[in-house]
Amino acid sequence: MLYKAKTLKGYKLSSLDGEIGTIKEFYFDDRHWAVRYLVADTGNWLMDRQVLISPHALNTVNNGGQYISVDLTKKQIEESPSLDSHKPVSRQFEVSYYGHYGWPMYWAGSSMWGPYPYIVHERDKSRKPTKDEKAWDPHLRSTHEVSDYYIQAADGEIGHVEDFVIDDETWAIRYLIIDTRNWWPGKKVLVSPQWIERVSWDESKIFVNLNREKIKLSPEYTEDSLLTRDYETGLHRHYNRQGYWVDEPVAKKHSH
Repeated sequence: MLYKAKTLKGYKLSSLDGEIGTIKEFYFDDRHWAVRYLVADTGNWLMDRQVLISPHALNTVNNGGQYISVDLTKKQIEESPSLDSHKPVSRQFEVSYYGHYGWPMYWAGSSMWGPYPYIVHERDKSRKPTKDEKAWDPHLRSTHEVSDYYIQAADGEIGHVEDFVIDDETWAIRYLIIDTRNWWPGKKVLVSPQWIERVSWDESKIFVNLNREKIKLSPEYTEDSLLTRDYETGLHRHYNRQGYWVDEPVAKKHSH
């Protein structure tokens, strides 16, 4: 199911032995545009460090109760490698973190989740990449940081990032919600990360290889819009692009 990042912000995180806090923001990588960590606001518990939860530990999103089940105990989280608040996520930390939990490292392979195209929930699946699966160097960004980045079309600016649409099955960012009110009044549109040409982190600007008129005529996104497969199909058809769901393997739910 598709969720807006700002909708999930504030959802409770329920561990195997009690609540650990609420969702504060998300870290994603700039290659696959997949959420790599949920950042937890733990209140007075572990308040001197960033508490990061990998999607490997997540079960289903409970919409009615506004919480996400986390397949970890408080003790496991407390004993995981510590990362000081306000410090960036380093490769050294990530290697220790993934080693602590025994999950396959997402950067060790060409698929969205490293050696696997979907999230593997079992522990002790960690393995080194083969010769055909070269490791890559991820750069993690926060949804909070990238909100308000400007969007540059092929022929000019069109607006800024307002929110992110996240798929809770793969934890991929499927769309950026773009507010275009400074260009034409009142309209919001969706742009897929697959259509992004490059990101200038220094300029806080995202470049897409689409022209302004094509974006202007795209299906409008409103707060009441239901992100159904019909809506997505119409959006991709408008841009003459193939949907992400065509080639992407179905997540193996039985891997929980």
